[in-house]
This record gives sequence, structure tokens and C-alpha cells, in this order.
Amino acid sequence: MTEQVTIWTFDWVPDGPRGFVRDLRLRWLCEEAGIPYIVRTVPIGESGPDHLARQPFGQVPFLNDGGLELFESGACILHLAEKSAAVMPRDVQGRAETLQWVIAALNSIEMVSVPWWFLEMTGAKENHLTAWLESRLAHMERILGEREWLAAGRFTVADLLMADVLRVSKLRAFGDRPMAEAYVKRITDRPAFQKAHADQIAHFEAADVARRQAGT
Repeated sequence: MTEQVTIWTFDWVPDGPRGFVRDLRLRWLCEEAGIPYIVRTVPIGESGPDHLARQPFGQVPFLNDGGLELFESGACILHLAEKSAAVMPRDVQGRAETLQWVIAALNSIEMVSVPWWFLEMTGAKENHLTAWLESRLAHMERILGEREWLAAGRFTVADLLMADVLRVSKLRAFGDRPMAEAYVKRITDRPAFQKAHADQIAHFEAADVARRQAGT
């Protein structure tokens, strides 16, 4: 039987980030893989010594799995994925394909999309990342027009991560990419995502109530 893991996130975030805080990726994978988990919190905006000892950049998520401690959502996801053939193929070819697309989601797409999004949100007069992002998204549109899944001919952790990267609202509204839009919708319609997303929203909504009751 798989032991319960602990996923750490913030105790509260404002409305904007809700549904996108990256503990969602870990929750979602656990739901897909049937890994039991609990969620614990650290205070937002404080990054005290205990937090920094477990996440040196003062971010979330981080993970406890027995005596193992991990930070960075990509590392945590890969660790959890190895526990279940439902999300990580066991054959050499399928596993290699899955790993390459996990890295592609983080390095080839998110590495561009996050700073592009940040510049857009800050109202920068010129966003010099736009052409780069357009090129990367155009390649993804072509790829997603050629296949249903990124790796191994089925849903894997690679699809989970790529869909999470591509589902950001501002990114989805940037250009007309029907293949990517259909892909994101198909992946995020999965019951495991729906539950993980709803649970994260409920977590922060409960924190709203607690803050109001405390007068903060």
C-alpha cells in the first residue's frame, strides 16, 4: 500500500492565483495515481526559517514522503509519478518519451510563458518575449494536431504538466490555437483535475472565512 504523502502550500492566497498555485499539480497527480495525501500549510509572505529550510526560495509546493523531503513542483511530480504506472509508463520507450515531454513543458514552454505573462500583467510597453512565445506555441499547435497524447500513446504525467502550463487564461487567449485549446479542455475535464482544482479553491475559500473571523 502506498504511504500517505504531505503536500505543503500557502495558508492563503488572493483570488488571482487560486486554481493555479502549483500544489495543484501535486494534488492532481495524486488523484490520478491513487496516492493518498494530506495538505499542510505555511503562512504566505513570511518565509520563516522552517519554510526556507524546506524550500530555499520561500515558495510552494514542497513535499514530504516518509523521510524524504522535496521542493520544486517538477521534481515532486516526477517523484510521485514513479509510484504509479497510471501516469508513468514502465517500458523504457514510454518512460523516456514521458520524461522528455515533462522537461519540454517546464523548459521549452513554461520558461517562456511565465516571464511573458509577467511582463503582460505589469503593463510593459514592449514585450520582447512575444515572438519567442508565438513560435513555441505554434510548434505545440502542430504537435497537438498530430497526436492525442504527448507520450506512450496514452495519458501520462507529461500531459498533466503540459496541460497545466497551457491552461493559463491569458495564454489561452493569446492567438487562435484550436488544437491546444481542445487538448487543454480534454485533459482538464478529467475527474482527477476537477477534484484537485475544486479542493484547492475550497482550501483558500476556507482561509477567507478564517481570516474574516480573525479580523485580518
